[in-house]
Amino acid sequence: MRRWSVNTTTPSPPSATPELLRQLVGVLDLTTLEATDTAERVTDLCVRGRAPLGDEATTVGAICVYPTMVPAAAEALEGSSVRLASVAGAFPNGMSPLHVRVAEAAWCVEQGANEIDMVISRGEFLSGRRDAVNQEVREIRAAIGYASLKVIFETGELETEANIRAASELVVPLLRDGDFIKTSTGKTQPAATLEATGIMLGVLAEAWRTGGPKVGLKPAGGVRTAADAVAYWDQARTIMAGHDGWQTPDPRYFRIGASSLLDSLAAEIHG
Repeated sequence: MRRWSVNTTTPSPPSATPELLRQLVGVLDLTTLEATDTAERVTDLCVRGRAPLGDEATTVGAICVYPTMVPAAAEALEGSSVRLASVAGAFPNGMSPLHVRVAEAAWCVEQGANEIDMVISRGEFLSGRRDAVNQEVREIRAAIGYASLKVIFETGELETEANIRAASELVVPLLRDGDFIKTSTGKTQPAATLEATGIMLGVLAEAWRTGGPKVGLKPAGGVRTAADAVAYWDQARTIMAGHDGWQTPDPRYFRIGASSLLDSLAAEIHG
């Protein structure tokens, strides 16, 4: 079985200008998913997300938190353009009855989340029970209504290129414009890799080309440096070339899930 690792030595291409780096700040899902999270910590993260570079000219794309932290984040983000994402559906393993996972996702939206990050059942997928994955995505997608859905594959656990492609081909048709497929929870290794996102983008490009839903991509897990972020964006814009929304980083279709990446981007921008 083939495994991948992020190439953190990938050099930034010449297009890594301060303007591009600011745009990449604007597609960050600034994330805290720790057992020690508190309302105070989440509020501080939201304040930073509203002015990540010291001014309000740039905001992050979203703040991503655990379900119990959604009310605090919703209050801290009130009046802001920053979106509020919550992991849900028994994150990070998805090992709860489906009705419980669906109820959790719906509750998060009721509390103010407008994006839900769910995980697929990797055991079901790898055992060939892909109808179960189909059902869980459909039910959570229906339960969250207007909110955007990001479906996490945990690509490191899927193990092969063929499985990552099959998961992408299974899930993308179930989604709506503005939903996402996402590499990883950040809780297992390997997490995001350029090989995995290349496969996922190939499926997205075909869906966009053939009139399918305009689904986006979210690399997450291990994307720590400005060079990493630029490499993922450069790959995405290359594979998705010719489609509206992929000329520059657009939070409607491209996100990066990270907790420490903002520091690296800010350091590069401010020199």
